[in-house]
Amino acid sequence: MSEQVNQKNHYKVLIIGSGPAGLTAAIYASRANLNPVIFEGMQPGGQLTITTEVENYPGFEHGIDGPALMDVMRKQAQRFGAQSFYKEITEVDFSSRPFKVKSYDENYTADSIIISTGASAKLLGLESENKYMGYGVSACATCDGFFFKGLKVIVVGGGDTAMEEANFLTKFADEVTIIHRRDEFRASKIMTERVQKNPKIKLLTNKVIKEVIGTEENGRKSMTGVILKDTKDGSTTEFKADGLFIGIGHQPNTKLFNGILDMDETGYLKIKPGSTYTNIEGV
Repeated sequence: MSEQVNQKNHYKVLIIGSGPAGLTAAIYASRANLNPVIFEGMQPGGQLTITTEVENYPGFEHGIDGPALMDVMRKQAQRFGAQSFYKEITEVDFSSRPFKVKSYDENYTADSIIISTGASAKLLGLESENKYMGYGVSACATCDGFFFKGLKVIVVGGGDTAMEEANFLTKFADEVTIIHRRDEFRASKIMTERVQKNPKIKLLTNKVIKEVIGTEENGRKSMTGVILKDTKDGSTTEFKADGLFIGIGHQPNTKLFNGILDMDETGYLKIKPGSTYTNIEGV
């Protein structure tokens, strides 16, 4: 990264990510007269922007839409002097202060960096999964479950994420089938028991999804089911369903910091015990 940095692009505090954590950091930093700048990235507001109604956030008696909540938090931070840049950070250099970051062809420096890049849902990696994303395929039950009232849906996964998604979807769908590649679940005992006791949920084990199938008429795509492959004998079968929810967990958005900041084996940043400090002072 070039050493020539325009000083007008220098900030005391630079925040990467604009979900609840990033905007909360911006509120505190701006109230401390640190004039932070928030790089909101490709998904301003974070994962809450793909949530319909948030009912468990204090202060909103009748709930609030996820995007509206993030807008309120953003305005609160901006009220005290925070700035929002709707840009993605593409490169960082934390080797010395001031820290350097780059957004495509523009350079910035900062005395301190706050990382709040969050996580993204893991996907199956199928071409057909991408084709029907938003047309029956989803990675967020709380966002899209309502649209499957009275229908038949699939949840793929064997951990707590899948169990939570399946239980939630029974509020809307008539039938929920959990598909898992093994016959044992990684989910906690209490979550597994809840699923097993729910009459709307069926378990289909030793199966993986090979392909998502559907129709496309007059430019309108619609998922109609999946092709399943048996993990023991390799046989394939068609399973009809109106929706597919991916519940195989989340992956941290920390690729930008590979080789720079200490991470655990899953990619989450390591912090010093009892703090939010990384291995680099000031980050």
